Amino acid sequence: MRKYKIIVNPESGRGEGGRAIPQIEDLLNSHTLDFEIVRTEKPWHAVELAQQAATEGFDVVVAAGGDGTANEVLNGLMRAKNAGVNAAMAVLPIGQGNDFAFGMEIPSDLETACLALAKDRRRMIDVGRVTGGRLLEGRFFGNGIGIGFDAVVGFEALKLKRLHGFPAYLVAALKTIFLFFKAPKVRIDLDDESLTLPALMVSIMNGRRMGGGFMMAPHGDPGDGILDLCIASEVSKLKIFALILRFMKGDQGTHPAVQFKRSKRAKVTALEGVLPTHADGETVSTEKTELSIELLASQIEVVY
Repeated sequence: MRKYKIIVNPESGRGEGGRAIPQIEDLLNSHTLDFEIVRTEKPWHAVELAQQAATEGFDVVVAAGGDGTANEVLNGLMRAKNAGVNAAMAVLPIGQGNDFAFGMEIPSDLETACLALAKDRRRMIDVGRVTGGRLLEGRFFGNGIGIGFDAVVGFEALKLKRLHGFPAYLVAALKTIFLFFKAPKVRIDLDDESLTLPALMVSIMNGRRMGGGFMMAPHGDPGDGILDLCIASEVSKLKIFALILRFMKGDQGTHPAVQFKRSKRAKVTALEGVLPTHADGETVSTEKTELSIELLASQIEVVY
């Protein structure tokens, strides 16, 4: 019988993670799963817990939380994998954006997500890795990297205590347009070409969506072995607002300021300014000027 380690972030979704624990227990018991629940107690704790769970022989390690929790569990499982131990990953989405779950085709509601866990349908996914940020060893990501405008939006959304989910990102985007953002001039080195431009944002995706509703890579596939880049050049503040509406619909590719690229690797260098950056919604950099991103094919098995 498979063993499941459920790693719950009690702070996810403005405390919804902690409140959801009794429901999670009831649902998993109704499916007769063999599971243990553990709560995270500090940032980066889920990394330690996930690595430990894989080492102890748990078959599936479940991130019960938002994108940050999923990212930490992914990092823990990649550490275990690099030490020669494999475990599958699953997600019970209880966070704000839940973009990783969306990209992996994991149901958005808790009851259906628990049913998917019990059905145990699996797929292999690629995993990205970014270096040059706060962590010397780099950080793994499952959904995507955001550089520039969308990273600042994410930072601002975290400050909005009375809003969560997509509305928080939308309000933060409007705030960022008018108060904060100046596009850095960047050089982007890809597998087969280099680009130099003032970049409003550079989204480097393994999944499809960021911010709970912005389709950065409408046709992204986390199992195709390649990164999908969405690059928006600098535009006026009023045109940023129009672009946001296009990103919500996923048709930004028809705008002259937006281009899509595909590559297994990307190096982004700020020629002017700095690179505010997140990975799966977690801060990678606020002041760095050079980042390297690579895709590692077929790394983790995900229950979806």
